[in-house]
This record gives sequence, structure tokens and C-alpha cells, in this order.
Amino acid sequence: MTAPTSDAILERMMALHPKIIDLTLDRVWRLLDALGNPQNDLPPVIHLAGTNGKGSTQAMIRAGLEAAGKRVHAYTSPHLARFHERIRLAGTLISEDHLTEVLDECYAANNGEQITYFEITTCAAILAMARTPADFTLLETGLGGRLDCTNVVAKPALTIITPISIDHEQYLGNTLAKIAGEKAGILKRGVPCVVGPQEDEAMQVIEATARRLGAPLIAQGQHWHVSVERGRLVFQDETGLRDLSLPNLPGAHQIDNAGAALAALRHLEMGDAALEAAVTSAFWPARMQRLTTGPLVEAAPEAELWLDGGHNPAAGLALGAHLAGLAKRPTHLICGMLNTKDISGYLAPLAAEATSLTALSIPGEANTLPAEETARAAAGVGLAASTAESALDAVRAIVAHTPKARILICGSLYLAGGILRENG
Repeated sequence: MTAPTSDAILERMMALHPKIIDLTLDRVWRLLDALGNPQNDLPPVIHLAGTNGKGSTQAMIRAGLEAAGKRVHAYTSPHLARFHERIRLAGTLISEDHLTEVLDECYAANNGEQITYFEITTCAAILAMARTPADFTLLETGLGGRLDCTNVVAKPALTIITPISIDHEQYLGNTLAKIAGEKAGILKRGVPCVVGPQEDEAMQVIEATARRLGAPLIAQGQHWHVSVERGRLVFQDETGLRDLSLPNLPGAHQIDNAGAALAALRHLEMGDAALEAAVTSAFWPARMQRLTTGPLVEAAPEAELWLDGGHNPAAGLALGAHLAGLAKRPTHLICGMLNTKDISGYLAPLAAEATSLTALSIPGEANTLPAEETARAAAGVGLAASTAESALDAVRAIVAHTPKARILICGSLYLAGGILRENG
């Protein structure tokens, strides 16, 4: 009989999902215990939480560490095109055989008990990383921090909190203070925490948590500073000033993400070559990513095609600021979003930078916002709006009247994943 594929096992795991999700670590602790507590065998852990910038910051840290010759595990979510993207072992995406092995082992150890998809797959990632030699482990939270299933390492080497804003209110609370309290749940007694730029309301909560735990903060604006001067990235901390290249990840918000990554690398005593590599070598897909191959590009040979998976008001602000800084060109949005997101808050900062918006429903997503509702929200913030059945139909309609358009496909990582599967 043919051995099951990772996709088949992942589909089986979906059936274990509880009908009502109570945020707790009980199911994770039970499964990790059945697996022999592999979280205790991970290489030194760098644990990241935050609303925006976790993935980009983690990618820059990984680039810097690898440039210094370190072997680095990395765990991120969600994936875009394939589940394997979530787990990187000593610098390489997990193989199909290895993934199937740890998924199968976790499924068996769980013994049919209820557990969420993210919980059981996170345990599988931890199991794979614990069994593979490396120098560091980068763990990115999925939701929040305090009760996130990555929050199982008693003594990480370092924690990091990237910018916090309103998102996932149904789980984390509807104020910055409540959300910051959940994110600050990754802080551990005596473990330093790098903190990116925060609103005062969030920073007060982080500082109070750090004081209670005796966790030293390494905070932007207090312990380190980052800026752009004469086309260079200038980073300064207590060890001195460093003059570096600008980040290759596009967008002004990547300056702050780079600062957090550099602060982490300096804390880990990485040298200047590692710092330069962090900002020049990192790649993070679906963050203002230029599409250069595939059916969409072939349908619009004279147009610029971009892809961005940001999906909350803070991401909309960052995207709007980035578009404002680009050379002027008619800009058209193709947008699909989930029905759990603040669509008007996301689109409002983009309205001044775009000529029109074509709305899509996200294929295969039960929680997609219908294209008609996205179009209504776009019209509500002043955008000329229409709908299309697919991204390809939308692109063709745009270039029929504006062949040299700048086209940005945006609004959801799930939409971005589908685009990359077809145009990667």
C-alpha cells in the first residue's frame, strides 16, 4: 500500500479540530508530553510575537545568522503555496519524507483527541527541529503570544515583539492594551526582549510585564535607534553606530523591522558582515513582491505586477506609504479579504494612491469576504470599484485600458498563496 502523503495526513488532522476553540495550551502540553517533550531539546530559541513585521524580522535575523555560518531552524505561519514553507531545518525547507514522518508520529501520539490544526502541526515542527542539529531556532507565534502554541519553551535565548496593532480582536481583545498583554505573554523571567516601535498604550503593558518578570528590554528609541540618512541605513546601540545598506525588502516599514533584527543580532554578538547580510540578503514572499513569471505576467507584459499579503489597517498604512514613494504610474488594486478583517480600515490608506479596485472572492476560502462586499467597502473609501471572477480576468480588464499600469494584488495571505501557486 502506498504511504500517505503529507497532504493526506494534514487533511486527516483537520478532522481532529474542536468545534469550539478555547484558547489554552492544555492540548499542546498533552501532545508534547506524549512525544517526550521535544521542546526541551530545541537549539537556542528566538521567539517572535507582534501584529506586523514578524515574518520580515525573522527573515532578516535568519539571513544574518546564516551569513555568520550558523545553522538556523525557522518556523512560520501561515504558508503561501505549500505547507513545507512553515518549517525550515538548518536552513533548508523540510523534505516531504521528513514532514510525513513527524506528522504521522504526532497524529499517532495524539490518539484521536481533539486538537487544532495549528496545535498539532506546531508540535510536528518542534519535533522535527528538536531532532535536527542547529545553532538557533526561530519560532514565530501564530496568534497572540501568551496562549500561542509556540509558547512552550521555558527559557528562550531571546524574545522579540514587533509592532502591535488591532487584529484578531475576537481572540486577543479589542484594545491595544489587551492585545499587548497577550503578545507580552512570550516574555520570560530574566530573558532579554527586543521591542520594535510601539504605541504608548502597548509599550506601557510590555514594560509592566518586563518589570514583573525581570526581563531586560532592548527597546527602539531607548536602547537602539534606526534611521535612513543619505540613502544608507544607520543603526546605533550602546556598542556604537553602524552604516549599512538599505533593506532589500521594500517599504519604509522595513526600516523598523531591520532595526529589530539588527538589535537581536547585536545582542547575539554577530559581526558587521552578518548585520549587512541581514538587510541585503533577506527574502520574504508576498511582501511587496514583484511578480516576474506566470500567466498574470504573460497577460500584462507592459505592466508592473506586485503582490502583498498584508491584511489589517497597519498593513494598509505601510502599503499606502510605500506606494506614495514610488514613481508615479496608474495604480490599480486587485483585492480579496477574509470576512474577519477590517476592510475599510485596510483600504482607506490606499485610496489616495490607487486609481481603481477590482474585488475578488478568495478561491477555496470558507471565510472569504464576497467580492461584492469588498467592492462596496472600496467605494465607501472613494475607490472606483468593480468585481471579477479571477485575478487573471481582473488583470486582463485593467491592461485592456491601461497597458502600462501598476497592478497590486493585495488583502490576504491566502489570496497571495493562490497567486504564488499559479505564478511562482
